[in-house]
Amino acid sequence: MLRMPRALLLNFGGVLADAPRQPPAPPDLVRRLSQLTGDSVPAERIAADLTEGARAYARWRDDVGQTRDPVELTHAQVWADFVTPTWPQPARDAIEREATPLAYAWTWRSEWGVRPGIPEALHAAADAGLPMAVVSNTLCGAAHRDFLAAAGLSHLFAAEFYSDEAGPRKPNPRLAQLAADAIGVPIAECWFVGDSPHRDIACARRAGAGAAILMRSPRTDREPPHPDLRPDARIEDGHGLLALLHQSRGTAEGSSART
Repeated sequence: MLRMPRALLLNFGGVLADAPRQPPAPPDLVRRLSQLTGDSVPAERIAADLTEGARAYARWRDDVGQTRDPVELTHAQVWADFVTPTWPQPARDAIEREATPLAYAWTWRSEWGVRPGIPEALHAAADAGLPMAVVSNTLCGAAHRDFLAAAGLSHLFAAEFYSDEAGPRKPNPRLAQLAADAIGVPIAECWFVGDSPHRDIACARRAGAGAAILMRSPRTDREPPHPDLRPDARIEDGHGLLALLHQSRGTAEGSSART
């Protein structure tokens, strides 16, 4: 049985929110890039380069996740390295000047939805006096912040740490440690909740989190198994997290009564 945590560290995608996978070259983004480049790059080429760029960035994320202390690329680097390297220089310069708002547009998902049971679990944790922080890899954390605010959940978090803003990328333990420091709770007394064994469970273990909780998402099922990265508990959604919190609280109260 897990010990009651003093704080929660939670991943964004696959834990707090999820969305169907969207095409890597949304028509609105293709039109925006075409306008920024003065139509010097054909729309068909923009769509193809966005599609291949998304694949290349995903491969880079997987590769860098195997290194000891991965760090995130800047917004400008992502566009320059993965989408626009063969574009005319004036077009590349135009994209670089708008790299951050374009990263926001590429990150934002209109189909994002709060995962089942998450509001109940977060409110229960808040009522129990547990500070919470978001710890997430992302191209643009501002999009995640805005979603949580629009969903009426951002006030429940004492801090939000995103790789593009903080620098470290999970499984770099520094991202989790920064969040624990920000909320003033030792990492050893935090639960880390994520949906990726290779990123979240590995980060939790390396950071020394009190417990590593794996919440199942479509990405969880796509990842190859890793026998050395076993979570302390597996749950399906926010309802499962709420149940774990209730169980750990009951265990803590039972221990107090016996002493």
